[in-house]
Amino acid sequence: MQLICPLCLTPEPAKVSGADDRHYYLCSHCSLIFVDPGHHLSLDEERAYYGTHHNSIEQAGYVNFLNRVIKPTLSYLDKTMRGLDYGCGPGPTLSELVKRQGIDCEDYDPIFVDTPLRSPYDFIFATECFEHFYHPRQDIHRIHSLLKPGGVLGIMTDRWVSLDHFATWHYTTDPTHTSFYHARTFEFLCNHLGFETLWSDETRVIILRRHE
Repeated sequence: MQLICPLCLTPEPAKVSGADDRHYYLCSHCSLIFVDPGHHLSLDEERAYYGTHHNSIEQAGYVNFLNRVIKPTLSYLDKTMRGLDYGCGPGPTLSELVKRQGIDCEDYDPIFVDTPLRSPYDFIFATECFEHFYHPRQDIHRIHSLLKPGGVLGIMTDRWVSLDHFATWHYTTDPTHTSFYHARTFEFLCNHLGFETLWSDETRVIILRRHE
């Protein structure tokens, strides 16, 4: 079966090396690097691996980590808005931090908090979940559809910067990480889906606004 990029559908991606023995491919069009689908974990394997994470609002380090995306996004939010933490994981924390600012934020996770979604949302946070997408085109289109025109999307996912860097990158050693984004990948997403970049730290956090 011919491989195609799971984000932009471009065929014939180039094989590249990561820091483990999985097979990786680089898309020539959108610069996504993705894992061969043969290395995807089952749902039960994913759930078990995520269960080894014990993040909570009581952990100062984890709160500081989430604040890397929360604090720069707050300047685009107000107390009349309603948002969503997409991919909140087994221990929702970000939504509680946002609520402490007087702003409503709901939780959703396809594995742990599969509750009904009340879209459209004024803002969505997607922290450390883009790299877990087996089908990034489908998942990112879904997030886009949940967001109001003019809505804000705050993303956290570590970006690859060069193939030499990628070949030894610790981020690839997590078996649940299957999609890896470059700055050019976010340029593609902005052009393809109609986002504009509001702010970026150029390494892990990017804040987008959906066009009206």
